[in-house]
Amino acid sequence: MRNKLEENQKALSENEKRGRYWQEKLSSLTLQNVSDLGDDEQEPAELQTFTKDELDEMDKDSLKAVIAALEEKTQSAAVDLSVIEEYRRRTAEHSSRSADLATALASRDSAKARLDGLRSARLNGFMEGFSTISLRLKEMYQMITMGGNAELELVDSLDPFSEGIMFSVMPPKKSWKNISNLSGGEKTLSSLALVFALHHYKPTPLYVMDEIDAALDFRNVSIVASYIKERTKNAQFIVISLRNNMVNHMTKSVTIENKDYITGR
Repeated sequence: MRNKLEENQKALSENEKRGRYWQEKLSSLTLQNVSDLGDDEQEPAELQTFTKDELDEMDKDSLKAVIAALEEKTQSAAVDLSVIEEYRRRTAEHSSRSADLATALASRDSAKARLDGLRSARLNGFMEGFSTISLRLKEMYQMITMGGNAELELVDSLDPFSEGIMFSVMPPKKSWKNISNLSGGEKTLSSLALVFALHHYKPTPLYVMDEIDAALDFRNVSIVASYIKERTKNAQFIVISLRNNMVNHMTKSVTIENKDYITGR
């Protein structure tokens, strides 16, 4: 009996050590919540525990078999639990960058919408001015040339800002020509018609013209001078000319003698 008591006490002591060992193992175990990893099954919040009666009802051999099967499965699977934390870190980083991308895309879309609005406003403003200037150009050229015709034409009507504008005129009793193919006097009349057409669209308070009549004959000089006199009602024209019929009856004609005022000569 004494020997049996000693054996039982030794077994009890050994089992108490094992109990403390497994209790430490149990306390170190933590559940990994994988509900945010796309797993439909919700894990319990804490480790499951059993009462003494529940443990007595369990079959020890079957539990050992289940434990052995699970250990074999985990050993062959080589599960790395740090991957879960890495996945969560990468998921948070992805969410942050996705938010930055959404902000950048919204900013881009806003800037694009503003750019499209500015382009549309520029195109509308340009086409409005182009139509007005084209109409006035015809009137001005017909008035100056007594029957000619002039036209502004977009080289690329779909994109008026890419290729520019073509300026064509038809002098009286002549065919249509590009302004670069005109004579000196015809170029002057065409250019003045365009200047006067621009003046109608957006008047400027001051004009300076330097010998614009040099290539014009007497008749055309008189026509241009008459028009300039009429337009001085709402603008100031400073005209440098050597033609009497250009400066006659103007506001003021100034003759400056080429004299050195410093030395008195």
